[in-house]
Amino acid sequence: MSNSLRGKVALVTGGSRGLGAAIAEALAEHGADVAISYVASAGKAEAVVERLIAKGVRALAIRSDQGDMAAAKPLVGEVLAHFGKLDIIVNNAAVVAKGQTIDDPALDTAALDRQWQVNVMGPVAVTRAAAPVLSDGGRIIFIGSLNGTHALVSGAADYAGTKAALIGYVKGAARDLGPRNITVNVVQPGAMPTDMMVSVLGETVPESFLDQHPIRRIATLEEVSALVCFLAGPNGGYMTGGVIDIAGGLSI
Repeated sequence: MSNSLRGKVALVTGGSRGLGAAIAEALAEHGADVAISYVASAGKAEAVVERLIAKGVRALAIRSDQGDMAAAKPLVGEVLAHFGKLDIIVNNAAVVAKGQTIDDPALDTAALDRQWQVNVMGPVAVTRAAAPVLSDGGRIIFIGSLNGTHALVSGAADYAGTKAALIGYVKGAARDLGPRNITVNVVQPGAMPTDMMVSVLGETVPESFLDQHPIRRIATLEEVSALVCFLAGPNGGYMTGGVIDIAGGLSI
């Protein structure tokens, strides 16, 4: 285990499963104490906490609905109360409402509105709540999507829009927080082995989709987590306002 993040406290939203859980574990492997947020998967969240503690770090699971902007300040407050400070934020929690084109008469606009709330206003609220108390030299990392800059599939206009919105916010936040040496970046994965990917592409990734990748496979959660840890660590201190693709060349 590396000690590059020893003494740091990280908050990973949506950390009970998938990429969020993988990021939480990777940060812990580098020595960080980690809080994760979750909405409904209490058992999965506690299982993640147990794995983190087994790595020799402090860990905490906090129930918090990112779709509720009012929940952001209590979430940050609970992290501060438990750990005494906050150094790293990974805005990972997100949902996808995919499948209907915007001209579908039966378009589920309620689900799309919820998607905007969770994917955009939620991380914005967490960042606003955390910025005044985040340690100088801290890190804020948003998990975006390659869909934020490339329309990869039909029926995902609103999802792509939510991820594109993060890019502008990240660049503005990087300007605001740069004088305190706080970096703000967005990581844009392509397809990964997550429940979200299955909901979009199905249980098996179509060969036609893989054919679009120069590196003809999807990302592993470990690869994406390693990029997050680099940005969170001491060697990532001069990268800010960045939009970083990790998608096997799908964007070229």
